[in-house]
Amino acid sequence: MSVWRNLSEETVYENPWFRVNLADVELPDGRHLDHYVIRQRPVALATAVNERAEALLIWRHRFITDTWGWEMAAGVVEDGEDIADAAAREMEEETGWRPGPLRHLMTVEPSNGLSDVRHHLYWADKATHIGEPEDDFESARREWVPLKQVPDMIARGEIPAANMAAGLLLLHHLVK
Repeated sequence: MSVWRNLSEETVYENPWFRVNLADVELPDGRHLDHYVIRQRPVALATAVNERAEALLIWRHRFITDTWGWEMAAGVVEDGEDIADAAAREMEEETGWRPGPLRHLMTVEPSNGLSDVRHHLYWADKATHIGEPEDDFESARREWVPLKQVPDMIARGEIPAANMAAGLLLLHHLVK
């Protein structure tokens, strides 16, 4: 069996959102490898799907990759916060829509060769508009996007984030 063993870790950088550790990893053949590991808080994501099979998404720019794309509302889970509550809070703050009861869609590890972060995706089959988004700086616009268009949008690069693409493809499959 080919198992890499993490023998120890030392923190080399830390801030409120993540910690960078240097791990001493033993490879299956006994050699050792220094490996950087990013330890992060969980991330909660949410969308709602209306009766027309449209998902509520935000159109935003990611400066790190200098790309625009459609995404679900998302953010870190605060200490002691329930993950589903965090997903609902993020959706409300970023879209101005309060989701109905959330259902867990999936949990993914978007970069498990480098980070331990888990992204927890949720969806609701209804939402109530409560006003302008508190965090309107997070996106250029918010729209109800037909799920039937998701595969083509992914192919055109309009949904570049892998976690978003996976969740929206699953919703496309589930909601007919």
